[in-house]
Amino acid sequence: MKLNYHLVDSYTVCASFLLLATPACTSPDMEGPSAHSTASLRLAGRRDSGGDIEAYPSRDTKHFRVCRFIMETGVKLCMRSVPVATACVLYHRFFERVGIHAYEPYLVAMSCVYLAGKVEEQHIRTRDIINVSHRYFNSGSAPLECDKEFWDLRDSVVQCELLILRQLNFQVSFEHPHKYLLHYLLSVKSLVNRHAWSRTPVAETSWALLRDCYHGAMCIHHRPQHIAIAMLYLALNSYGVELPAGEREWWQVLCDDVTKADIEAVIADLLQLYDMEAKCI
Repeated sequence: MKLNYHLVDSYTVCASFLLLATPACTSPDMEGPSAHSTASLRLAGRRDSGGDIEAYPSRDTKHFRVCRFIMETGVKLCMRSVPVATACVLYHRFFERVGIHAYEPYLVAMSCVYLAGKVEEQHIRTRDIINVSHRYFNSGSAPLECDKEFWDLRDSVVQCELLILRQLNFQVSFEHPHKYLLHYLLSVKSLVNRHAWSRTPVAETSWALLRDCYHGAMCIHHRPQHIAIAMLYLALNSYGVELPAGEREWWQVLCDDVTKADIEAVIADLLQLYDMEAKCI
């Protein structure tokens, strides 16, 4: 059930394909004064390992792969879980407003990682992001030299960061389920026999499930409290851990406005992501 983060994506994005093209004032995805001063970052071409032009996958599958790239990049950059989650939310919210083919998703993802580091006060150098991304697509390759290719790519990442800020109206601070899940875990732990709790990895599974939620847009379509409750609910049921019965269900005690339908909707979206994983292998 847990996603495999070590699968190597077949895409190879060369830095020379990431171009600063004409201003995006003619793009239907940009409106207002900011459109006239924003560079359009487009992909001139993409090739797989065999050298043939690769067809674009479906929108959801594409976003799944790019979010997996964000998470692997975050791990290699030693980013905390919340900055990585912020990068994924930035990515999903950006592509809610623009088409999947309007901008190169992997370049947007690199800029989201860079911007998330600023938002969550874990600043990551652009050079580190570029080198980790370059190694992701070119396994075993040496770090990029500080030549024109590197500086062009760095400028693209920075320009794309400005584009993301303008598209999101500079609203880049988000409430994540992490703090709620931590609170719920502590509350539930006090209700369970400590020996039963130590024998079952409920906490570890809950955190893993929460991380997997960010592979899809479900992380922005459900309330953070509902996601946290649903992840804990699924983890408890997976290991058959039962909580003491009371007048109300335990999840109603922890979160007043959540319903069984809300929990089931979140879990259904998560299971769809696991089904999508098989298509991305």
